[in-house]
Amino acid sequence: MTTTQETEHLHDRPDWTCRVCGAPWPCSTARATLMHEYRAFPSLLRIYLSAQMYEALDDLTIEGKAPPMNLYERFLSWVQTHPPSP
Repeated sequence: MTTTQETEHLHDRPDWTCRVCGAPWPCSTARATLMHEYRAFPSLLRIYLSAQMYEALDDLTIEGKAPPMNLYERFLSWVQTHPPSP
């Protein structure tokens, strides 16, 4: 059996921390990667992150806990709204 080191900064459910660095997801590396991957289509990135934010909200409140107050800032506020100029 071989093991590979995970290098993609993906979320770990149900606490929504980065599997690699342990920071709240999306961590700074995940943000940079996502911005690069969706650079021509920032509206699609916002749609993807909106869906992820609502999944996180469900996971983080499943036990009757109060919803985190920073989810918008964490998931969406940093996304550019227009594609970069050529």
